[in-house]
Amino acid sequence: MEVETTYELAIVGGGLAGLALSIQIVREGYKVILFEKEQYPFHRVCGEYISLESWGFLQKLGVDLESLNVSQIKRLCVSAMNGRSFEQELPLGGFGISRYKLDHTLVQIAKQNGVIVYEQTRVNDIRFSEGYFTIESSKGNFKARVAAGCHGKRSNLDVKWKRPFIVAKKNKLNNYIGIKYHIQYNFPDDLIALHNFKKGYCGISKVEGDQYCLCYLTTADNLQHSENDIKKMEQTVLSANPHLKKIFNECKMVRDEPVIISQISFDKKELVEDHVLMIGDAAGMITPLCGNGMSMALHASKIAAEKIQAFLKGNISRELMEQNYSSEWKKNFQNRMRAGRMLQRLFNNDGLTTLIITLGRSFPVMIRTLVRKTHGSPF
Repeated sequence: MEVETTYELAIVGGGLAGLALSIQIVREGYKVILFEKEQYPFHRVCGEYISLESWGFLQKLGVDLESLNVSQIKRLCVSAMNGRSFEQELPLGGFGISRYKLDHTLVQIAKQNGVIVYEQTRVNDIRFSEGYFTIESSKGNFKARVAAGCHGKRSNLDVKWKRPFIVAKKNKLNNYIGIKYHIQYNFPDDLIALHNFKKGYCGISKVEGDQYCLCYLTTADNLQHSENDIKKMEQTVLSANPHLKKIFNECKMVRDEPVIISQISFDKKELVEDHVLMIGDAAGMITPLCGNGMSMALHASKIAAEKIQAFLKGNISRELMEQNYSSEWKKNFQNRMRAGRMLQRLFNNDGLTTLIITLGRSFPVMIRTLVRKTHGSPF
């Protein structure tokens, strides 16, 4: 199927970065098309905690956070594998909302504003030639002046393009699995907890209704050593932490089966691939223990939108659009990513994790400093 319309912007991936970008660009009067391989609404592996730095931006997009009755999260608890823990106020705070609810809300706003959304559509390739992109998809071929890769942590495009993090040898930063449940549990609404276990950590925080997000990250070999049995891994490895043992013993699973993603990488990624702007997790993934990936994706969409608009208006060249986007992305996120990788390495060591928690109990200012290093200001 050939489509005659040429779009100003084509977006591959309908997560937070892609949806937010589409809304910003279509409101400027440009034709925007977005491809999503799933059907909304659906669940994603995500901690579902958003720093308050994103509150105002989401409201400008049209998300009525007040009416969605999101949880207000003001306190942080961190525990070591042995259960020893500390708790303190979060410097900025955040709120909890499921991706099922938030993504569905954003796609409705996008459609209402005129974004053409192709759901259940797989993009097989993006080719650039003579100033235009050809997007080859399961629904046909499309043309666009600008293309944005918002396809998340890992996709078939990353494999096709042989991006460095795909072909890299397995190491301590690129072979993780993420697992998420929604549960019902007796837990404070204003608290987010991060419980460590051997080679991993698990977060719990309130989302909408009476549900909590329970999401954990661990190494692939933890699962392999548990005979590739998730339940067995939870009963042995995760439940070695008494906090997690209590949660798994007492909680009620909203759905029996979790949402799972494998081969997660925290390696560095290129921000532009053959003139395609990479945004969100496709550009780089901060470690989940930092609790700031969702805000980074939203902020990156704002940065990209500003550069794309300048290009479409003829104020800057394509080359300058790509350079300016990369430069501002690094200015805002490079140090956060570096801090996240450092924390990931520290929390991979049981002894260092216990030391951090011991120091955190005595020197809360140290924890506040670490939190600030992985978070930004309202944008």
